[in-house]
Amino acid sequence: MNKIKVLLVEDEEMLAMVVKETLEMNGFEIEIANNGIEGWTKFKNKQPDVCVVDIMMPRKDGFSLVEDIRKIDDLVPIIFLSAKSQTADVIKGLELGADDYMRKPFSMEELILRIKKLIRRSSVHPIESGSTALMDNTIGKFQFDFKRLELVHRNVTINLSQREAELLNLLLIHKNQVLERKTALLKLWGDDNIFAARSMDVYITRLRKFLVLDPSVEILNIRGIGFKLID
Repeated sequence: MNKIKVLLVEDEEMLAMVVKETLEMNGFEIEIANNGIEGWTKFKNKQPDVCVVDIMMPRKDGFSLVEDIRKIDDLVPIIFLSAKSQTADVIKGLELGADDYMRKPFSMEELILRIKKLIRRSSVHPIESGSTALMDNTIGKFQFDFKRLELVHRNVTINLSQREAELLNLLLIHKNQVLERKTALLKLWGDDNIFAARSMDVYITRLRKFLVLDPSVEILNIRGIGFKLID
């Protein structure tokens, strides 16, 4: 069985070594980067299974690094590990696409459990969870190509990320019906905790921005229940 590859981006060298040694003793393969620039390079070259990222680092901070990662990969699990404990920092981290946020000081046992949980969630690809392409791929004046990850409106083609396409496809399956929030979270994120819920809200916001090209199309927020795609 292949070891889980963890990219640890942390500028505190002593802490990085402690985390590395503990994770290795628990069967993980660890790659360390000491700043955001190095972290970006190693992410592209090493293709980790999960990223653990500090926020306050020289040269490139963790927020900027995760923002760049999410531009090319919106599925790899990411955990922020930071001394920044204000609620605003946690919310910003989740809005940028992190899956979890741990405040320093932290328990190594808890970090290991959270990594394993995220890996379990990501091991079943969301595309297998019922998000099959539909014959009717029309959304108002849009044509949605799930396999190509494209949303087309007249002469405008919008390239979607994998997660954006999966969420839009799930909404389309339930078009003009309520898609329960919990159903969507469990199908696409594998969990309905606050971190997954906040992440889904970010993707809903992105889809709404794409769909403004056709005023007849909306994603309604059904308070306390979920969402409804109407056209």
